[in-house]
Amino acid sequence: MPCTFAADVSPGNLNDIAKDLVVPEVSQGSPAPGKRIALTTKGWEGTEVHHLLYLPTDWTADAKMPVLVEYAGNGGFKNALGDVSEGTVEGSNLGYGISAGRGYLWLCMPYVEVDAKGKRNAKKWWGNVEETTHYCIETVKNACAQWGGDADRVILCGFSRGSIGCNYIGLHDDDIAKLWRGFVCHSHYDGVREQWPYVGADRVSALARLQRLGHRPQWISQEGGGTAATEAYLKATGILGNWTFHAFPFPNHTDAWVLRDLPLRNELREWVKAVVK
Repeated sequence: MPCTFAADVSPGNLNDIAKDLVVPEVSQGSPAPGKRIALTTKGWEGTEVHHLLYLPTDWTADAKMPVLVEYAGNGGFKNALGDVSEGTVEGSNLGYGISAGRGYLWLCMPYVEVDAKGKRNAKKWWGNVEETTHYCIETVKNACAQWGGDADRVILCGFSRGSIGCNYIGLHDDDIAKLWRGFVCHSHYDGVREQWPYVGADRVSALARLQRLGHRPQWISQEGGGTAATEAYLKATGILGNWTFHAFPFPNHTDAWVLRDLPLRNELREWVKAVVK
């Protein structure tokens, strides 16, 4: 079980450090290199459900590129440090920070909410889990078939709610679990805390999901004391996983750290490169 660790020494507020990357705005029209486009997968036409597709600047029509699939944190979050999470596909950052806009397709995936009024993207928690997982499976398949994604090199990334979702959604059942080559989980982890307000937050349910992971690698990082609680939880499960642990050195609860030139970002990029090699 390979593990690496970083010192948990806070250098101050992350937001005091200038960004060296700016996530592209959502554009209109058809997908093209360097553009981030809102799309709706076949079967959900006429609903408010949508995801975002970014084709990297080095994309070509005959490309066969790895894919970064991302789930956002909960909406309605802000803190005294200036961190904000709107819970939208538009607010996601991990995939762009990892890729810097080159070498990877980037999909920002919705959680699908369903009620009598229709279907839409959910800003808090999972929406309808079956609908959410089905949309993800079909969207990843389409991106690989239509836009040159490599189905054997798909990485699932998530922040906060999305980090929990790497297992809660990404390992929900055998069909969705088989999509992934590896996982990037930043801030929170499925099963560590049981008092979340949704069905299946308990450790028995989380363990059933974790057993679908196998030996696929997971990057796990955490602010506010580091990854000790997650490490203890995973050790107690008795599962021997391929985990890489990093204590995030800032107190900030945000995925925007990847938009800054930090040593930890360089390590994450190298980790991802090794996983998709």
